[in-house]
Amino acid sequence: MNGAVIVAGGSGERFGDSRGKQLALVGGKSVLAHTVEAFERCEAVDAIVVVAHPDRVDEYRKAVVGAEGMGKVVAVVAGGETRRASVAAGLAALPMPCESVAIHDGARAAVAVETIAEGFLVLREHPGVDGVVVGHPSFDTIKEVDPEGRVVSTPDRSHLWIAQTPQTFRTDALLRAHRAAAVEGFEGTDDAVLVERAGGSVRMLEGPRWNLKVTVREDLDVLAALLRARGGEATDD
Repeated sequence: MNGAVIVAGGSGERFGDSRGKQLALVGGKSVLAHTVEAFERCEAVDAIVVVAHPDRVDEYRKAVVGAEGMGKVVAVVAGGETRRASVAAGLAALPMPCESVAIHDGARAAVAVETIAEGFLVLREHPGVDGVVVGHPSFDTIKEVDPEGRVVSTPDRSHLWIAQTPQTFRTDALLRAHRAAAVEGFEGTDDAVLVERAGGSVRMLEGPRWNLKVTVREDLDVLAALLRARGGEATDD
């Protein structure tokens, strides 16, 4: 069995709306519903767990479980104080045995079904790989900047990629990495770094640049345009 944990537990402070970005409507559906729907349509995914903000579990449950055609959602659970804790809560709710699991940002609603499936395919075809991170090469110059805004260095961008989600892992490798991080008190900014620290092998998978993560309200217009361009999946409200 393959699972998916969709992390939607953030407070969304930068979004500037008390409803939060996950429940903001695009084409008559919430951002979160668009995200979950992509995983529903992916034949490689058997079970989905949604991780919600602890104060909004019921709202998130209505947004996804109550929506038409969301039969793969097996649980909507409360997230923790950190992203790592939220992912751990989602993993704990997955039906077992689960061979591989995709971790995805709930606000990354333009994700393609093909991108989700390819992560599982890479793991199946490469037994020595523990994780697959969707992203793309950094086409922009990257500057390292100190707290005062001064440029410290300019890394060689030919070796730099922008990491996104989904990030797909062998479940046992991800669980080991999470346990080790909890013991060490290490949080990290994504799940791949936990697996890397635990000695796992992680591979990058180039995905489309339009795999947008909704962060501010202006992103909703971009998301709506992306969904329309991919076949009329969103219409103007």
